Amino acid sequence: MGQFIFENRLSTLRSKFDPLGVDAIWIIQPENRRYLSGFKAGDTQLNESSGSLFITLDQALLLTDSRYTVQAQKEAAGFEVITHKQDPINSLSEIFDRLNTRRLGFEGGYLIWDLYQEVKEKASKHSPPVELIPLSRLVEDMREIKEPEEIEVLRTSARLMGDVLAQVIEELRPGQVEKDVAWRIETLIREQDADGVAFPPIVASGPNSALPHAILTDRIVGEGEPIIFDVGTRVDGYCSDMTRTIFLGNPSSYFKDIYHIVREAQDSALNSIMPGVKSTEVDSIARDIIKKAGYGDFFGHSLGHGVGLAPHERPGVGPLKPEVLREGMVFTIEPGVYIPGRGGVRLEEMIILEKDGVKVLTTNKNLYSF
Repeated sequence: MGQFIFENRLSTLRSKFDPLGVDAIWIIQPENRRYLSGFKAGDTQLNESSGSLFITLDQALLLTDSRYTVQAQKEAAGFEVITHKQDPINSLSEIFDRLNTRRLGFEGGYLIWDLYQEVKEKASKHSPPVELIPLSRLVEDMREIKEPEEIEVLRTSARLMGDVLAQVIEELRPGQVEKDVAWRIETLIREQDADGVAFPPIVASGPNSALPHAILTDRIVGEGEPIIFDVGTRVDGYCSDMTRTIFLGNPSSYFKDIYHIVREAQDSALNSIMPGVKSTEVDSIARDIIKKAGYGDFFGHSLGHGVGLAPHERPGVGPLKPEVLREGMVFTIEPGVYIPGRGGVRLEEMIILEKDGVKVLTTNKNLYSF
């Protein structure tokens, strides 16, 4: 993406400084860090970091270590890269002085407790002391509305995943093992020159399909049973997410009925979505159809979630937290019915909300009209 995109994002972020009462903002969440700077490195685990951003009204610093210096200088063109020698916490006093900061905003939903205590001690002992201001969903709110360049990459990611899944389904035969099928998905994604999977693929057959987030097993796929594929890829950092339920051979009338109910719930929800509609209203439309069919107790998760640099991000589309859906949002619609011990059905599309309704980004056609 062009440098002007990152400049515009920083400008938007800086417009929030006065209302928030901060003179600097510290960004450590990996997707937020990439969104604002273009720096692609990820964090291998929660207590490790490949770098962080310190942003003021007139400065933008990227603090990292020697493993990432060259990469950061190449990717984060709008940031001055500072390489710390040992513990990044020891560099904070220098950063505070350089930025002349007194009130530092930080990502309250991401900073782990131990690290917060270390930073708090450094900030309180600095002369003059630096006040730490927890911020909530600051960059995440910016990421909710996708820019045209983001939408094109998301569309590419969804199309690639759909093509890969179509090939895997075409090759699928009774007697194959869930783990092997999942590995085939990952292999084909890599062969398409994608970044990799957006999340570990779910291939859940028979009774395993009653587990919404089933883990892979050595179970052999059989005829007539539901097989849930929940898969996603990542292209240039942006994720796709889609689900299909497949049957090899002829399913029972029981699962045909459930499939029809889930399909109706999804179609009805998709047709209801317009800018200004509340997420809870969309969830209710799908949930009521499943409930009236007698399966309300077997649909426990939310109807959908946002997709972007993370496979799960804002907005949430569920029954509890109403959010006004807006043009430019990209999210999933994925109703399901899960019968313990027997199996389940889930269908998931990834969509972009436009001014006159939704456009489906996922292109896979492996659907039934029982």
